Amino acid sequence: MSAEEDIKMEDPQQVPQDEQEMVYNPDKIKILPGAAEDGTAASFQIVDEDHTLGNALRYMIMKNPEVEFCGYSIPHPSENKLNIRIQTYGSISAVEALHQGLDNLSELCDVVEDKFAEKLKEGDFTNEDP
Repeated sequence: MSAEEDIKMEDPQQVPQDEQEMVYNPDKIKILPGAAEDGTAASFQIVDEDHTLGNALRYMIMKNPEVEFCGYSIPHPSENKLNIRIQTYGSISAVEALHQGLDNLSELCDVVEDKFAEKLKEGDFTNEDP
């Protein structure tokens, strides 16, 4: 293992900003029991997330024509856990649909951030106080 890989595993803060997204936390998401044997349906639990990610991710996953169903729930308001269920028609797995949804959501956020920064640089805005 190289020193660079060692840094990525040990301390994500030392990794350059453009490489930080490559750091994977295996405790962040897990597949819940009850997944279909063929992989077309599965439930996932994402820790330390709420409706903000849940609704946006559900929307992005449902835009995929290969996805039959996607829904999410917060099991209990005092627990910071998000459960998401994905069922596909069979051409892709639920795990693939989740990855595609996360990638699409990330790309959308990048576009919004870029457009926002572009408008700030232009300076063509006013600040109106009520």
